[in-house]
Amino acid sequence: MIKIKPNELKVIAQYIYDISGIHLDQSKSYLFETRLSSIAEELGCNSYQDLYHKAKKDVSKKIEHKIIDAISTNETLFFRDKGPFELMQHKILPEMIDARTPSSAALKTNIKIWSAAASTGQELYSIAIVIKELVNDLSKYNFKLLGTDISDNAISQASYGKYNKFEIERGLDRKILQKYFTLFGDSWKIKDEIRGMVNFRKYNLMQSFAALGKFDIIFCRNVAIYFTLNDRKQLFNRIADSLADDGFLVIGSTESLTGVCPRFVPKRHLRSIFYQKK
Repeated sequence: MIKIKPNELKVIAQYIYDISGIHLDQSKSYLFETRLSSIAEELGCNSYQDLYHKAKKDVSKKIEHKIIDAISTNETLFFRDKGPFELMQHKILPEMIDARTPSSAALKTNIKIWSAAASTGQELYSIAIVIKELVNDLSKYNFKLLGTDISDNAISQASYGKYNKFEIERGLDRKILQKYFTLFGDSWKIKDEIRGMVNFRKYNLMQSFAALGKFDIIFCRNVAIYFTLNDRKQLFNRIADSLADDGFLVIGSTESLTGVCPRFVPKRHLRSIFYQKK
């Protein structure tokens, strides 16, 4: 493994921040080494300074994409923390369905949901399964589920919807597995009825969200913790602009918007916290 030199830490950390918005503590040299050494070795680099220069000169941005894939944390699992999905089932979806159901039975109920840091798709697929379990007749509804992530590899896996045994066994109930997944070699693939409910696209959360439109429900969990305080403030202000006035925002269980975005107020249901605009 190539060791990172003290004078390289600041350069690499700034580069990663510039291309992804991810702020990494320069004291954690091991993280840079474990995530980036294989890329440096693959490219024949003798140092991280060399890797940086090659990435900057690469007009195809393939090296940049490799670095983003390596450095972004894709740690996730189905129904992670459970509380937010119980919140969806018992509070958020029923209220949103009531609020969005048109007076005419001939019209469909429109609900847009965004998983802002979708990683490899487990969160958005979990939301889709909650919807399928709760709603008897999906033909009466127009659910639009979008998952975004900065990593090409994460989006690729999410779009394909195939997971290995380890990924499946972390958080997925056996009944749900049998109902919504098909055995695919030594892995499991999400069934088309769920896969067809969602869309994934690459997106950097440092960009404007104007092109994405408005959403009724936004999940933005466990990604802002990698941003600076100023970037977190800007992120959640953009999220506030993208959320319907009566919409719901769900963030990580260890996160808080206190001192970050005063446009949101926290509310509690059962054991979970969610946010709505003032």
